[in-house]
Amino acid sequence: MEDLWRLSAADLAGLIKSRKVSAKEAATAALARLDAVNPKINAVIDHRSADVLAQAAEIDAAIARGEDAGPLGGVPVTIKVNVDQEGFATTNGLKMQRDVIARRNNPVVDNLRKAGAVLLGRTNCPAFSYRWFTTNLLHGDTKNPRDPGITPGGSSGGAGAAVAAGIGHIAHGTDIAGSIRYPAYACGVHGLRPTIGRIPAFNPAFPDRPIGPQISAVSGPLARTIGDIRLSLAAMSARDVRDPWWVPAPLEGPPMPKRVALCLNPDGLDPVPEVKAAVADAGKRLEQAGWTVEEITTTPPLRESADLQTQLWLGDNYEAQLEMAEREGDPGALACLRGNRAKVFPFDLSKVLTRRATLTRQWLEFFETYAVLLMPVSGELPFPDQLDCKDDASFARVWHAQLPQIAIPFVGLPGLTVSTGLVGRIPVGVQLVSGRYREDLCLAAGEAIEAGGTPSAAIDPAS
Repeated sequence: MEDLWRLSAADLAGLIKSRKVSAKEAATAALARLDAVNPKINAVIDHRSADVLAQAAEIDAAIARGEDAGPLGGVPVTIKVNVDQEGFATTNGLKMQRDVIARRNNPVVDNLRKAGAVLLGRTNCPAFSYRWFTTNLLHGDTKNPRDPGITPGGSSGGAGAAVAAGIGHIAHGTDIAGSIRYPAYACGVHGLRPTIGRIPAFNPAFPDRPIGPQISAVSGPLARTIGDIRLSLAAMSARDVRDPWWVPAPLEGPPMPKRVALCLNPDGLDPVPEVKAAVADAGKRLEQAGWTVEEITTTPPLRESADLQTQLWLGDNYEAQLEMAEREGDPGALACLRGNRAKVFPFDLSKVLTRRATLTRQWLEFFETYAVLLMPVSGELPFPDQLDCKDDASFARVWHAQLPQIAIPFVGLPGLTVSTGLVGRIPVGVQLVSGRYREDLCLAAGEAIEAGGTPSAAIDPAS
């Protein structure tokens, strides 16, 4: 049973529930896999084997008593290092936070535990979770298991790399400008940014965040199957009174016609041919599955939404963020803030929030006509690692290509990255977007795209 780490979360949970496999066996296999491949990719930066086995023992004991261990009973899951997990440092990739030990869990961690998940380890992120690359001065570089020369994505790069390499069956990530969707894209797995308010969030170890992150940053899952994304979304989204933005929305909304808007070149993105080909191919897969696909040339504003989201994310409390980055001394964080200064400072919160209402309304009206929008995740294939720090032109190139990711959080919509294949050994995929709290429509379309191609599977890290 040493290859248990290869299974989907759903299959593994079923085996554990039926007592064909124990949670301890699953945890032991996960720890062995971590020990075997993590030194090559540095995806997990903290784990405690004894604690992992103790969690598994609790699941086995509950099953032995005839109790329901939960939908994720015994499934090994990783947690991003920027959310509170009791007894661990919430570093967010920062030397200055290496001693911030959480005394209570973030709601998403509690919800995963309540669902029976076994927390396997903490995954790496860039300093402050600012970038689409994953390196910091505290934990070091995370490598993409498919090709060490390309970024694993960010800011949930450790999460993407871990689940792609078979370290855990589900990875927790966070997303304020693509930080779940891009690592999934770069590592060749799937990743869901849910609607704001779907999954409760709160870090008890810190003061409340400014309004920008409060209304645009979310937690969500990365996994190797869309079925596991669906399973983990249900687990993560359970009620927690500590998040005033949490909404008790049903996971399944009212039926809608299976109508897709396909946009190859949203708002002047000008994607490379390989990206356009992936989107077109996904459209064909949807058509073969019975969806009506209409190619469109114009969406509600994406570029304006992306520019305003950059302001909301980096402009809100900009000088304090810059001062912290200067104290930390992280080159990537400083490049991110200094490179965007002209865009985000000075910052007019009232003006940005007023415009947000107008743009959100346009998007909600758009999704009265279409169930989902199919478009690129990025204008390029996954970048060479650390490209944003190379020079000013490379920095501008990266930010331009990420337009489809940055825009969606501003209007509070869900977005799903679906891995669709490889160009050589470089992953490629597509993004599905839907109306608020309609993750179910993204997942239904994602399952159709997944079924029409080669399933994503855990891989051994490339050299």
